[in-house]
Amino acid sequence: MGFTLLPAVDVADGRVVGIPGGEPGRAGGDGSPMSVALGWQADGAGWVHLVDLDAAFERGSNQELLEAVIGVLDIDVELSAGVRDDTTLSRALATGCQRVIISAAALVDIAWCTRTVAAYADRVAVGLDVRVVEQPDGTRRHRLHARGAPADTGDLGDLGDLWDTLTSLDRAGCARYVVTDITKDGMLRGPNIDLYHDVTSATATPVTASGGITTIDDLHALMTINASLDSAIVGAALHAGRFTLPDALTATRLT
Repeated sequence: MGFTLLPAVDVADGRVVGIPGGEPGRAGGDGSPMSVALGWQADGAGWVHLVDLDAAFERGSNQELLEAVIGVLDIDVELSAGVRDDTTLSRALATGCQRVIISAAALVDIAWCTRTVAAYADRVAVGLDVRVVEQPDGTRRHRLHARGAPADTGDLGDLGDLWDTLTSLDRAGCARYVVTDITKDGMLRGPNIDLYHDVTSATATPVTASGGITTIDDLHALMTINASLDSAIVGAALHAGRFTLPDALTATRLT
């Protein structure tokens, strides 16, 4: 099936965030979600990862704008828009995107998540935002964290153990996980390779890597982990001009 790259378009208050000063990464010069997404399409992307940050943090919505973007694109769209319940899921699916990511914050209601992945199959993926906690004895705990979570998930947004949640979601038939080490996301310091080794050893469900990708070598490292890790979201590195999307697509096709 090959390895899929999903360039990111993160939208807040109607504009793309993370683009310093214009046109690094060749996504489109004016910073509008439409031009950035069309830029990724022109550069050869088969998917775009579209994020409504306002919906994720429950401070508004960019739905009409994102619907317009999805309607113009000729490629597939994965939408992340703070999906936590039936209402937000229906709203996200109504945009016409190919796949919706269930927010990690939704894992506060694991029963709803398991019902939803069973009902919608490959129309939904589950976001797993992970914080790796070093213990005094040298072991590591993998805790799920709710970024943009409502207050009732606790001050730290701790949603429990990664491995217990994977077991529950696998049993329900989850079609895909989008896994992020939240300490790496947007930091341009490389992805957490150990985390992806561990996750793909624990589940055969397809996994999308997200967070920390900085170089094309990082993409090569992800591609060698396991066949079930079949895709990666790239954002900050493209916007910062660390590499271009055409170069990354060429490199991942040749490897």
